[in-house]
Amino acid sequence: MSNTAELTLFSANRLHDGIVVWLGENNEWVQELHSASLFDQENIEAARDTAQQASDRNFIVGVQELPATRENNIPVPCDYKERIRSKGPSVRPDLGKQSGNGENGNPAFVKTLQPRQANSKAGIYQYDDDEHAFLKNRAHFFGEQVQRRLSGELTEDEFKTYRLMNGLYLQLHAYMLRVAIPYGTLSAEQLKQLAYVARTYDKGYGHFTTRQNIQFNWIRLDQAADALSALADVDLHAIQTSGNCIRNVTTDQFAGAAFDEDLDPRVYAEILRQWSTDHPEFTYLPRKFKIAITGSANDRAAIRFHDIGLRALKNDAGETGFEVHAGGGLGRTPIVATKVRAWLPQQDLLKYVEAIVRVYNALGRRDNLYKARIKILVRELKPENFIRMIEEEFNALPDDRPLVSNELVEHFNARFVTPAFETDSGQFPAFEAALANNPAFARWVKQNTYQHKQAAYISAVISLKPQGGIPGDLTADEMDLVARMAEQYSMNEIRVTHEQNLVLPHVKKEDLFDVWQTLVNANLATDNIGLVTDMIACPGMDYCSLANARSIPVAQEIAVMIHKKKIEHDLGKLTLNISGCINACAHHHIANIGILGVDKNGQEFYQITLGGSADENAVVGKILGSSVTFEDVPVVIEEIMNIYLRERTNAETFLQTYHRIGAAPFKEALNVAGK
Repeated sequence: MSNTAELTLFSANRLHDGIVVWLGENNEWVQELHSASLFDQENIEAARDTAQQASDRNFIVGVQELPATRENNIPVPCDYKERIRSKGPSVRPDLGKQSGNGENGNPAFVKTLQPRQANSKAGIYQYDDDEHAFLKNRAHFFGEQVQRRLSGELTEDEFKTYRLMNGLYLQLHAYMLRVAIPYGTLSAEQLKQLAYVARTYDKGYGHFTTRQNIQFNWIRLDQAADALSALADVDLHAIQTSGNCIRNVTTDQFAGAAFDEDLDPRVYAEILRQWSTDHPEFTYLPRKFKIAITGSANDRAAIRFHDIGLRALKNDAGETGFEVHAGGGLGRTPIVATKVRAWLPQQDLLKYVEAIVRVYNALGRRDNLYKARIKILVRELKPENFIRMIEEEFNALPDDRPLVSNELVEHFNARFVTPAFETDSGQFPAFEAALANNPAFARWVKQNTYQHKQAAYISAVISLKPQGGIPGDLTADEMDLVARMAEQYSMNEIRVTHEQNLVLPHVKKEDLFDVWQTLVNANLATDNIGLVTDMIACPGMDYCSLANARSIPVAQEIAVMIHKKKIEHDLGKLTLNISGCINACAHHHIANIGILGVDKNGQEFYQITLGGSADENAVVGKILGSSVTFEDVPVVIEEIMNIYLRERTNAETFLQTYHRIGAAPFKEALNVAGK
């Protein structure tokens, strides 16, 4: 074996499709690591020249020089992430280099695009012709910039701005396209088109995220604009799914359906979306900016962990307004937001949000990436000073700022289709009989449904967390199935949850047994919503270039362990989230049990937090103790669960037990690591 300091491996991504390549013999860039060459001090300068020439020819991008060794005459990167990269995602052997198909995209697939049609039965915002043309033109413009990049007219640094403004990232194995699903609401037609994009331009699946978006992990750069144009055909886009701007506005997955809702927040989410899209002042903020809104006292949108969190409500006089929170967030410094207004009249919504963002835009740190978020600004200014500055800015804004009048709200509401709910008789014989006669169905109803504001209806949650599966993943065939179910059973409407599941929001109780049977036949009827196996997991180091550790395999191992012990339902309500890096895309800080992947000398370790909560009783979890290895995570989590089952009294939840007895008893779980 050669000394690691003496040998170097050159890796990069091919520009046109993002596929990982290594520099091999005869100055060729190869897709298989075993065909790569290693370079020593005598020939490394020549290799650097070759890499630079390939970059200048616009063949590769993102060249890296990495230390490596040679084992059995095969190059072995010293960097663990590069070893993962060389094999493809460890969790999808059917999609990476293991599949034997090095090309992503499927240009031979026969296009089946249908003419654009109104989503007349879906509760999504209905675009007019001008708005639709805007999306089509934007996709066309991006296509022009792609061609400029491929031809070399634009450098990578010049093109990167266009790429990110259209949701296209360069990840470990390929380009990733993040598509916005505004406030998590889809029509059946839109979900079918996402399935089409998955088949035609990706590898047959998509991944739903905690911002209620969907990501395609194998997009080719030279096909990205075509994919965006196909999405625009059904009024979908990737605008502001990246960059230091106002990102996708998220909300409660049961909005417009939940029995405990004061107001349907989606119309206000749409108003905020339109106001913030390509906003000339807020396109280049110090850092990304996230807004969430809920219409219920039961916070299912985690509003207190957003840059701005809004609760829509009515006062005693019946007037509509908002409770406003600002300065929340996760990542490196998790902070619960400050309540900056207990009551904001509806008409002042845009003006007040503008005041908050203007203060942040003026004073937010641009010199330090780790201190650039609004939460740091609020902390450093002190909340009372920040609130004073917001109010001063709000009062100083000109009177020509748009007001959210009742007329404006009515105008936007008219572009949504109100579901035509049937009047119920109060009798649901088929539903009641199925509950009484089928224990599996009854268990699924108990766990995976939510009470609807209309007595004859119910909201059904489709878990994307099958035992040992990949949280948030859905195949194109499954997308088509769910879309057909939405057409038949849910008024053409689907919701995406920030927990990486899907919802059929308006299902008749009398149809629910048929819905469940269809899901059972498709292996989509896992009855685990709100239970420990309903885990949120980011893509982690299997896909993400920022990750320090894998997330999905950890979730899979924990799920298998729990299934073997058959304790899932006995544990009851318990959240467990897993992030592969400190950016906390999986919200690990605010799970009852959080797991964070960290890098220790090139090895994967995992830090465990306990006691977090994302709801109206928002709290950040606390680190339990020393981090543990990948292999030890399942056994430590198992012991934490054993301690909870031993210590709980009566019907206590995990969180209640933790708050009663504190962290000390749970620290004992770390002692099983390494045994």
